[in-house]
Amino acid sequence: VQLVESGGGLVQAGGSLKLACAASGFIFEDAAIAWFRQAPGKNREIVSCISDRGNTYYADSVKGRFTISSDNAKDTVHTVYLHMNNVSTEDTAVYYCASPRHWIVAGNLRCGESHYWGQGTQVTVST
Repeated sequence: VQLVESGGGLVQAGGSLKLACAASGFIFEDAAIAWFRQAPGKNREIVSCISDRGNTYYADSVKGRFTISSDNAKDTVHTVYLHMNNVSTEDTAVYYCASPRHWIVAGNLRCGESHYWGQGTQVTVST
């Protein structure tokens, strides 16, 4: 499994940024792709997750601002995007793509830890 992030950079508060995760080495069936982030001095936290069936999950801190989407490719490379809108300085972090465990609870997607991680992409939000 290979996960490669791209799209990070410097953005002003209130602006937008789109991250991409190119996933390869597995068939995107009964699988999920998630975005995690880790800010300096803080623990890694999940930001959003999407399953092969299109179920999505968002952390409360990004609901209404971030959108996760998938190209639904089931062949060699599958790409998942994280559209970040109205960003704030609290969104500054290294963003990682992962292929986590996932399950459904009461119709809602949940994503756990992953054995597979990308190298991360830095997102810095300036005032």
